[in-house]
Amino acid sequence: MGWLADETGLGKTTANYTPLTPLSFLRRAAGIWPDQLAVVYGPHRKTYAQYIERVTRLASALARAGVMPGDVVATILPNIPAHAEAHFAVPACGAILNAINTRLDVTTVAYILDHGGAKAVLCDPQFLPVLAEALDLMEGEPPMIVEVADDHAGVHAHGHYPEYEAFLETGDPDFDWIMPEDEWESIALNYTSGTTGRPKGVVYHHRGAYLNAMGQIVSWRMTLHPKYLTIVPLFHCNGWCHTWMMPALGGTVICCRDITAPAIFDAIADEGATHFGGAPIVLNMLVNAPADQKREFDHVVEVFTAGAPPAPATLAKIEPMGFNVTQVYGLTEVYGPATECTWKPEWEPLQGEDRAAIKARQGVAMPFMEEVAVHDDEGHDIPRDSDTKGEIMFRGNGVMKGYYKNPKATTEAFARGYFHSGDIAVQHPDGYVQIADRAKDIIISGGENISSVEVESCLMGHDAVLLCAVVAKPDEKWGEVPCAFVELKDGHEATEAEMIAFARNKLAGFKTPKKVVFQELPKTSTGKIQKFALREQAKHLT
Repeated sequence: MGWLADETGLGKTTANYTPLTPLSFLRRAAGIWPDQLAVVYGPHRKTYAQYIERVTRLASALARAGVMPGDVVATILPNIPAHAEAHFAVPACGAILNAINTRLDVTTVAYILDHGGAKAVLCDPQFLPVLAEALDLMEGEPPMIVEVADDHAGVHAHGHYPEYEAFLETGDPDFDWIMPEDEWESIALNYTSGTTGRPKGVVYHHRGAYLNAMGQIVSWRMTLHPKYLTIVPLFHCNGWCHTWMMPALGGTVICCRDITAPAIFDAIADEGATHFGGAPIVLNMLVNAPADQKREFDHVVEVFTAGAPPAPATLAKIEPMGFNVTQVYGLTEVYGPATECTWKPEWEPLQGEDRAAIKARQGVAMPFMEEVAVHDDEGHDIPRDSDTKGEIMFRGNGVMKGYYKNPKATTEAFARGYFHSGDIAVQHPDGYVQIADRAKDIIISGGENISSVEVESCLMGHDAVLLCAVVAKPDEKWGEVPCAFVELKDGHEATEAEMIAFARNKLAGFKTPKKVVFQELPKTSTGKIQKFALREQAKHLT
């Protein structure tokens, strides 16, 4: 189908076919804009000529240190220049980048290092204690450690491992990048906690990373030389692929280690930041910042926000401050944002809650995604009536290769030819999707996914707990936070502070319950806990 009657001599050659990879963006940018600022972080100001040299040295240094094509190189880093460099350098030596969430607990970090088989780890000194404990818990061969000091932030090297800048000096600036022979080759391995059990390793390919980056340029209406502020952590879906995207436009990456209102306003006012992505909590922070932390600026800043939809009051306040907010939606399994609430001219007159109600929609497929659908349990499209609920499905080049070393989970995720998001939504008559509920009780707090099952499993380890259920409680600052309902054993007592402290000793801080309610849990006749009733109760808790 679609072939000419005679295609003799019309095959793929090096002249007419090259595997798609975001590595091409940086090589092109360095040739066109060698003197254009590529990466900015305080006194660290590197042009594209300097950026590509540092990337090449890192790729070479990793190869010389024994990293082979197909190996995994992990990072435990904040949004600093070395992390941006690793996004190009690791695949440029043929390896796969595994950016690890800096907020994870020791046991999870150990599991990821073991499961992914990391041969090397680039680690910020702030996170070395966690890494050191994780190495002790590992079952496999521990990786080589490179310590990435951040003198600008006052985070100095401990001196126990090779330091990043010295490690770069061991690399060859003329190293020949190992470009993919097949665009289906893996470029990144990202771990998502999902809803139960151990985290799953989501595998990205070069083709998907390239197309996601290109598609977001269209979605964000970008022109040449944007200045992108790194609010989204680079360990979260590789920063939504934005670091790979910037060289395509000769843009500047403005690194931001600590996400604070002064840091964001300074980057906008002093560096001219034009774009950033982030959770609604970031918008709330900017709106509620004291006057002495705010700065005046003379341009509109384009913002992609995802997670819980921003509150109408937040949108009403932040847009007049000079920010244009677009709701996007996605998951780790689809490279980050994959839908957008594309704005229509007829909506422009809307104000207040009417405007916010439209902006809260998750929207339509981004250009690189073939299809975003909402299906019922039988796999059929739901009516577009803004009321009927179904599961959001994705199909296209922006979907992961699958889950690493987990064919069963991959098969389940791709049932009936679509990626099953697990998120429940309605679809409006114009085709725009809007999340109505979260399947499997995922809690999204400040942009971080939290498994209620994981928190419940932790609390059930307390001697006084008979049963527990964790649901999302609305929160003005974080969007939503974990709320635990606990049924105690007869003759046992516990306090809210005790339960929170117990969880904090075993879980990452953002996963710990922020509210604990002691009561008998509502159950069905078969003994199943009725979480819908608890969610409704949580809405009214303070």
